[in-house]
Amino acid sequence: MSSSHDHTGAPLQHHDSGKLGKKATASEIDLHEDLEHGEDGPVGALPVPPVDKRRAGLHRALSARQVSMIAIAGTIGTGLFLGTGRSLAQGGPASMLLCYGIVGFIVYITLLLLGEMATQYPVAGSFNAYATRFFSPSYGFALSWNYWFNDAVSVASDLTAAQLVLQYWTTWHTWVVSLIFWVFLVTVNAIHVRAYGELEYWLSSLKVVTVVIFIILGIVVNVGGNQEHQYIGGKNWHIPGAPFVGGFGGFARVFVTASFAYGGTESLGITAGETKNPSRNMPRVVKFVFWRILLFYILSILLMGLNVPYTYPGLSNKETTTSPFTIVFQMAGSTVAGSFMNTVILTSVLSAGNHALFAGTRVLYGLATTTPAQAPAVFGYTTRSGVPIIALFATSSVSILCFGSSFIGSGELWGWLQNIVGVSNQIAWLSIGLASWKFRRAWIRQGRPLSEMKFRAAWTWPWGPYFVVITVTALIIIQGWSSVIPKFSAVDFISFYIEIPAMIIMYFAWMIIMRPASSPVLPASPPPLNDEVVETPRRPGIVRRTWKRVTYHDSVDVRTVDLRRDEHEEEPEDLIDDQKREAKLKGRWRYFWKVYYAIV
Repeated sequence: MSSSHDHTGAPLQHHDSGKLGKKATASEIDLHEDLEHGEDGPVGALPVPPVDKRRAGLHRALSARQVSMIAIAGTIGTGLFLGTGRSLAQGGPASMLLCYGIVGFIVYITLLLLGEMATQYPVAGSFNAYATRFFSPSYGFALSWNYWFNDAVSVASDLTAAQLVLQYWTTWHTWVVSLIFWVFLVTVNAIHVRAYGELEYWLSSLKVVTVVIFIILGIVVNVGGNQEHQYIGGKNWHIPGAPFVGGFGGFARVFVTASFAYGGTESLGITAGETKNPSRNMPRVVKFVFWRILLFYILSILLMGLNVPYTYPGLSNKETTTSPFTIVFQMAGSTVAGSFMNTVILTSVLSAGNHALFAGTRVLYGLATTTPAQAPAVFGYTTRSGVPIIALFATSSVSILCFGSSFIGSGELWGWLQNIVGVSNQIAWLSIGLASWKFRRAWIRQGRPLSEMKFRAAWTWPWGPYFVVITVTALIIIQGWSSVIPKFSAVDFISFYIEIPAMIIMYFAWMIIMRPASSPVLPASPPPLNDEVVETPRRPGIVRRTWKRVTYHDSVDVRTVDLRRDEHEEEPEDLIDDQKREAKLKGRWRYFWKVYYAIV
């Protein structure tokens, strides 16, 4: 049985704020999709792009409460607590506020597009699987490995960030704590998905409370509740060099740190394969992200820029990075308050590493369990508790990068890792836009009514995918400005753009490997009768064969891609959960439950 759900407590219905039952027409499709693909038939007629077929290996054990907090964990982490110090030092308060606001809006639209696909097809691998299925198998292969590397490097980045946080107290062998954190994270993720979800829930709860306290405290500090008992107001926006530090180069550079900070929100879709009642829970989680971005990021960053000067000693340099959160707590009270905030930041580092390790493990599992497989089958092995244990060990092994800080400097290493992860996040958002563009066109082209979509962000039709693709591409291009002008920095340039040629190489490598034979075997002709002259089929000329090989591509055809395979069908537990929810929302405490479900 298949049904749809609204994200509120209303009776079961489709998530479509547009006209229900509207039939798709060919007139809504761009004429470009109707171009012929040649005599070999549409590309979609090739073997179906790989989609997860072994979801049974994973367990749907994450509740709506845990998935909501996982979304918060992807939004609040080292990027907000620690990366904002680097952003403020390099770009100034105005650049930081503008860049985080722009990237935040792009991320919100991106998650709405992802939510449509993840609710309809809740499979392991998420947007990697959707890029493979709806856009191009070769591109999906390159994207999946790129995003796995992104998550693996994120774990190393978070462990390096732990070293930076510890330097607030001591500089003695900080790598030891990174090693302890690494062992703890691998152990938690190896137990059961519920262990991951529960740890993430409580760590994220602590982060949410901390951010709320920071916002209140930041306002108090700004109006005079600080150790100097002075009104700060907007003074730090008018010191020499502010509010735009470093001109356009400084402004552009903040984009990559903002992308690093917002990175992880797109991994909401990765949890879809292990989320209870995804038709109900995924739309709720995706829509709630907007308010998190507005509250946790924009308000926090505004208060940082007002209270902390970009010239603050030790805010960001080669050896260390100081959190603006810690600085504001110090301004409000004492070193004890700063130490408390630093302790919270250390737990956020642990949470961010936990989140990245979980996501990277599931991406690698998805690569191994697709058809055809895009990774060795051994990575698809799961324990009895549903944990892809081999994929977990492979993902965590990349964290050895964090120990390079002993030779490079923790601040410098963390900056490079931040650039790599930030660009990888942008590539992921770009890919979600491309997959959504082809998914929506396929849905309309094949005549399926929009009312059959379990969740639809109607206000983003039809411009949403185009907006994401164009804006993210612009971000990727301009953010490396400071590595070229006024002086070329090879190391910075490589950290900004190394993933782009890597993606291109993997894309063409997979396409060449999976490309069908150029000269198909012709069927045998029946023997001639008497003196009958039989013409032998002519083999295409070398020029034509060469041209077909050169121009070959595996772009998915929207006319033939299968839109029904892997659609989520409601399970008995889902329907029972819906009934319980509706009973609560109609009962005596209905207002309490409405507030509760709006929050968690």
